[in-house]
Amino acid sequence: MQFNQLLRERIRETDSLVCVGLDPDPDKVPAPLMDKPDSVYRFCKAIIEATSKFVLAYKPNLAFYESLGVEGWDILRRVIRLIPDGVLKIGDGKRGDIGSTAEKYAAALFDLGFDAVTVNPYLGRDSVAPFLKDETRGCFLLCLTSNPGSKDFQTLRAGGKLFYEHVAERAVSWNGNGNCGLVVGATHPAELRGVRKAAPDLPFLIPGVGAQGGDLEASVMEGTDGAGEMAVINSSRAILYASSGPDFADAAARETLKLKEAINAVRAQKKAKPA
Repeated sequence: MQFNQLLRERIRETDSLVCVGLDPDPDKVPAPLMDKPDSVYRFCKAIIEATSKFVLAYKPNLAFYESLGVEGWDILRRVIRLIPDGVLKIGDGKRGDIGSTAEKYAAALFDLGFDAVTVNPYLGRDSVAPFLKDETRGCFLLCLTSNPGSKDFQTLRAGGKLFYEHVAERAVSWNGNGNCGLVVGATHPAELRGVRKAAPDLPFLIPGVGAQGGDLEASVMEGTDGAGEMAVINSSRAILYASSGPDFADAAARETLKLKEAINAVRAQKKAKPA
């Protein structure tokens, strides 16, 4: 099954667009785990066990594991194995390099067990193609990211269009295997509508809600497709660090459920609107 179709099916099965970013900072591990061995893994395990029934996906950011060296890669492998069947696994590495190198990046990430990855399309089609070869694996191209510096390049005008608009259009043309999507930040609510218009059927990975202050309602209204689907809305710090005490897992579960319910309330409003 093509990844984008799988994503749609999982959204309907879970009735959720929520993605939890598994970005464990050893300096922020809750106090009860701080002095215990394997604290980062224990932290991720507790978060997954507490939240998995509410989520569509998990998104480990590779930098948080790579920074721990060899031990970090071992933790990442074990964390991926913890994620239940039926919950999507998105590897957030933002890889981007020439074709031969991109092939190795794709092999490395998909062999770890990720269902989809994030990719920087700046080097062009040949740098993206290796991630799109297998139709069962997804590839989310950076389009309009949530960080303040996104305006430095992504909103530059070229050929009568903004750079991110070119990316959206290319993603549509590269979607021959039904497994291409876009990363569009929740901190750009006004632009989300235009990106969705340019790519009406592609899935969007939408970071930036929660700690980054993105507009949740606009992200759902403008970022989902006509059926209120095809969006993966990520929250990391607001869920992971909802509490630093013994109740950290329960607090994470509460925040995850709260986010799911808030998203679904907006989805219901969207579906109720006349076409």
